[in-house]
Amino acid sequence: MAKRTNPEGPLESVEAALQSLRAAADDDAVYAAASGLAAAPSGWEAVSAALVRVASGRLRRCWEGGWQPADVVRLVRRDLTGAEERFAVHVIAAEARRYEPETLGARWAAQLAELDAQVWWEADGEFLEGFARRERLSRFETAACALTTLRLVDALPRIGAVGPLPGGDRSRAAAGHAPAVPQRTLARIRALLAKAESTQFPEEAEALSAKAQELMARHSMDEALLAAAGPAGPVDGPGACRIGIDGPYESAKALLLDAVAAANHCQAVWSGEYGFSTVVGFDADLELVELMYTSLLVQATTAMRRAGDDHHASGRSRRTRDFRQSFLISYAARIGDRLSAAVREAATQERRPEVLPVLAARDVAVGETAERLFPQTTSHRLKGRDAQGWAQGAQAADAAVISRRRGA
Repeated sequence: MAKRTNPEGPLESVEAALQSLRAAADDDAVYAAASGLAAAPSGWEAVSAALVRVASGRLRRCWEGGWQPADVVRLVRRDLTGAEERFAVHVIAAEARRYEPETLGARWAAQLAELDAQVWWEADGEFLEGFARRERLSRFETAACALTTLRLVDALPRIGAVGPLPGGDRSRAAAGHAPAVPQRTLARIRALLAKAESTQFPEEAEALSAKAQELMARHSMDEALLAAAGPAGPVDGPGACRIGIDGPYESAKALLLDAVAAANHCQAVWSGEYGFSTVVGFDADLELVELMYTSLLVQATTAMRRAGDDHHASGRSRRTRDFRQSFLISYAARIGDRLSAAVREAATQERRPEVLPVLAARDVAVGETAERLFPQTTSHRLKGRDAQGWAQGAQAADAAVISRRRGA
């Protein structure tokens, strides 16, 4: 009599391994489950194919729960090892095979590209062996790496969604591929901010950043008026995106993002436990907020390190965590004031009073959307503990002035 095999055996083995980890948070449980998978009777290739299939299902559940690829990889990077981060990227690439490129949406596609999430293996049965060779791991270590990563993914709670799922409506996804800001405008802003980040002269950085903010303010007004003048009024409401807030000094960096968002008709809500802020606003403003925040963070970090080195070289004190934290908090507070002033000045000098009620209506819509997404939020007051750090941060913010100047 021919021997009958259960084709679902490998899948059941992987599911059972993950199930065994839900009730046990210690590494011993991972090692026991990994030993079982490495020696599974169905064979390593069958386990590999089953594991990719199970991982794809777990990831799809994450997407349906509001998570996105960059969110998951950020948490794996923060809590686990480099090998586990790379494993997460690989299985995200495997899951993404399910979707036609035109159904991904612009932000989703951009995240996959930034992660370099690509399927490099020929068949899923070959994935674990290839991954083991790349990472120089044994089968047991490879299984442990996979299970540790999937245990984290499996435990993620549902959070608020910030965009459509991949694989959905083609027309909606295709609309999402159209850039909110014209590429020519983006290129000019990026070039200006890149120069501001690289220059060693505060006056030059001021002029470059001022010009970038001027372009941002003009485009925001143009886009708002264009949407309001449509045949049926504004069609699309506010959206949302997530921006990673990496340590150290997460609270100060989140404060900087909040300042940039508030000045550009957006609202930011920081989720410290997950390492990101959710920014709510209209698409064009979201794109510009991310550009400006990224640039100012680079400028702030560079200025903080330079000021700390100078402070230490003077013999007055060592460069401490309090100094750096105070520097960034002061920088964010001062930048927020100057950004808000720059936006008011830009609107006044443009002499377009018709844009003010349109922007006010968009601000209300953004506030309502943020309240719907985050019905319960708390506010935190940040204070710097180092007087020298606070003073140096304010000076650095002044050197990175974001305002519109005549003739800039």
